Amino acid sequence: MLPALRRCRPGPVPLPALAAALGPGPFPPLCPAWAVPARGRKTRHDPPAKSKAGRVKLPPPVDPEELLVVLERYRQHRLVLSALRAEFRAEVLQRKREERLAAEGSLEEQEEHRRLMAWNEEENARQRARREERLRKEEEEQKRRKAEIAEKQARKMEAFLEEKEKEVLQLQEEAKNFITPENLEARIEECLDNPRNYNFAIDKDGRIVKRTVLS
Repeated sequence: MLPALRRCRPGPVPLPALAAALGPGPFPPLCPAWAVPARGRKTRHDPPAKSKAGRVKLPPPVDPEELLVVLERYRQHRLVLSALRAEFRAEVLQRKREERLAAEGSLEEQEEHRRLMAWNEEENARQRARREERLRKEEEEQKRRKAEIAEKQARKMEAFLEEKEKEVLQLQEEAKNFITPENLEARIEECLDNPRNYNFAIDKDGRIVKRTVLS
């Protein structure tokens, strides 16, 4: 806009030319209408308004989860596009190569290409068979390990049940000597008839060395 304003700036103009330009009517403006800002708008050289002098423009907030989803979708989109471009590029190159070979009439190169492609397919089939065999062996080994682990757990559970069964049988055997309301009187009579003295001292070998006499 500055060059236009410079061109519109009044200077030393001859009076006849000025009178011919102005004409008999009211004087038109010295500058065209597009050189002056419309509706009082500021130019790029005017300072900012006082109400917006300290305003800091911040980017809009972004949801982290939504950003991750969008980035992942963009990544997948780029991968699909790159794969399609590579596929199309390979097709175009293959077509150009075939056209060039057909134009040149190189039957030997075409035969060599077909032979190499056949060898490549055979090699791919062999590698695929090896990979399938390796995966099958790994699957069988994994099943065998799972079976061994299940068998070990079954043996542990069986030993645990046997031990608990022995404890239950032992408790049942010991329950025969428990004191119940039915045999309470008989057990009291038995204790009174056979008193026991637990007030004694033992040595390091566990032998009784001193015992008090019951009163």
